[in-house]
Amino acid sequence: MKIFKCLFFAFLFPASAAFSQYNLVIVGGNPGGIMCAISAAKLGKTSVILERTGHIGGLPANGLGATDIATRGATTGLFTDFTGRIKKYYIKKYGEHSEQVKMCSNGYHFEPSVAEMIFEQMLAEYSDKIKIYKMRQFDAEEKNVSTQNNKITKIRVTNRLTKQTEEYQGDVFIDGTYEGDLAAAAKIPYRIGREGKDEFAEDGAGRTYKYWDGPVGEGTTYQADNAVQAYNYRLCLTDNASNRVTITKPRKYDRDEFKSLANDIWDGRHAGVEMLNVSAEMMAANRKNIAKGDTSGIPGDKWGIAKITNRVFLPNQKTDANNQHLGLISTDLPEENWPWPTSGWDWRDKFAERLKSYTLGLIYFAQNDPELPVSFKKSSGEWGLAKDEYKDNENFPRQVYVREGRRMEGTYFFTAHDAIAVTPGSRPPLHANSITASHYALDSHAVRKRESGKIHLDGFISYLSDVYTVPFGVMMPKELDNLLFPVPVSGSHIGFSTLRMEPCWMAIGQAAGIAASLAIDSKLKLKNLDLSILQDKLIDQKATLIYYKDIAPDDYDFKMVQYMGLRGYLPGWEARLSEAMDVQTAKLWRAISGIEMNGDAKLTRGQELKSLYQSLIKRDTK
Repeated sequence: MKIFKCLFFAFLFPASAAFSQYNLVIVGGNPGGIMCAISAAKLGKTSVILERTGHIGGLPANGLGATDIATRGATTGLFTDFTGRIKKYYIKKYGEHSEQVKMCSNGYHFEPSVAEMIFEQMLAEYSDKIKIYKMRQFDAEEKNVSTQNNKITKIRVTNRLTKQTEEYQGDVFIDGTYEGDLAAAAKIPYRIGREGKDEFAEDGAGRTYKYWDGPVGEGTTYQADNAVQAYNYRLCLTDNASNRVTITKPRKYDRDEFKSLANDIWDGRHAGVEMLNVSAEMMAANRKNIAKGDTSGIPGDKWGIAKITNRVFLPNQKTDANNQHLGLISTDLPEENWPWPTSGWDWRDKFAERLKSYTLGLIYFAQNDPELPVSFKKSSGEWGLAKDEYKDNENFPRQVYVREGRRMEGTYFFTAHDAIAVTPGSRPPLHANSITASHYALDSHAVRKRESGKIHLDGFISYLSDVYTVPFGVMMPKELDNLLFPVPVSGSHIGFSTLRMEPCWMAIGQAAGIAASLAIDSKLKLKNLDLSILQDKLIDQKATLIYYKDIAPDDYDFKMVQYMGLRGYLPGWEARLSEAMDVQTAKLWRAISGIEMNGDAKLTRGQELKSLYQSLIKRDTK
């Protein structure tokens, strides 16, 4: 039986030959690493993806089915390819006018199993260029990285099935891990924890207590510390009785961990800004009403499973159930995850089990505890794990949501100011060497559990940002010549909090694959690349480097607008190519280019821009 089992696993996870040589060696089968391999394969380069688990796809394949992007169209390229395939899958399987297609939200919302399937399909199209080895563990120890002449020559991983060490050689190495393990083992400097507000003058930096959607409160010092924002599992829950698995009491259930939730339910207490106007008398009245069978009447309060999970609805009556940002206790488990970024996998695996037990215990409490209102338990009890997801893992996500690990220090250090408009209505600072546009709030989860008298959990903040550009330097080390880190990118805690979304990681990964390919072809160090060529290749792969509301990657003038926009010719949010040329625009373009322009109103902005673009291209190629 044991021999059969070994042969079976060897078939699923084939062993690699020692000293396997590839153009790119990618540690981490997360979306950033996957897109890196695909973009390099498009340019004829070979890659190996070394994934620790038995599945590829990272968090999108582990419950993060509600795509985190504030402006759709800001990030495109292979990310758009991914969402487009998601939509086509639901159309083909269920019909164009089906409920599933509606719930997939143009491919931005999807079931975990569907995400994994789409990633596998995308990779399979380049099976001659991309090899995937699962159950390969990289440990962040210096002995596992060999360097020579300021380059990595090979790395060592452990085959988790055979327990044997395997070595991989490559031209360029990619850290696609959420933790930054490869870059750390290669001695790249990194940061962990929170900078104080005094360092970069960022809103939300350091120790911060803030009502959700409201002001900061007592206890806020903005001081730096070593705190790491909380992790959780993104749960795939369903209220479909035929596909629902009932959550039972976990073996290590500790009711004391959850009992503070009972008073929150009866009082209607939460962490939203509405609580500023909630009195003790209102909470007392709320208790009486709930005892009569009513739901909570406190403004902003949630009821049932929504009290402990923030749900986004997915196709087939499922949800992406995240931590409830209004909750003083939810599926996040602050403080206990702090060692994760620099710990070994033995510790991480134990924490993952602890977090699983905690999460299941919390839901069990909400559905069964005798101190809770009957109507609350009944409402919560309508939900369970989806029976058709994670069938090999008790229908539970296989991967912890590591929101932030090590943040490597690259040639550019991204802060909150890179994501906020310089003046109201304008753009954030424009990075001429942009590798993608992106957009999400400056968003961090809590770093500490609830504290007596505090309005919310320390560090749970969100501040609005604007569509921004991401410079190449966020994934480029200052020293090593053949390493890129498109996932554990360079930035402050607050700056990283917007870059850490999967669409952005996919886009940076796509850029990493192209950059690596160009460096190999030109025999140049990565830091010596001509970034304009990198940008041209990205645009050819339909990546958006600077966002405009009125220009899409399939538009005829997309490449011209990207080129001119990055050089400051189109500072607004719209290119307005069809509008008449005006004197003010002519003055701006003349000042930047040094080329005389008349501002002829008989011509459109697009016509004048095209003429200028052709002149600049001709000048730049001389």
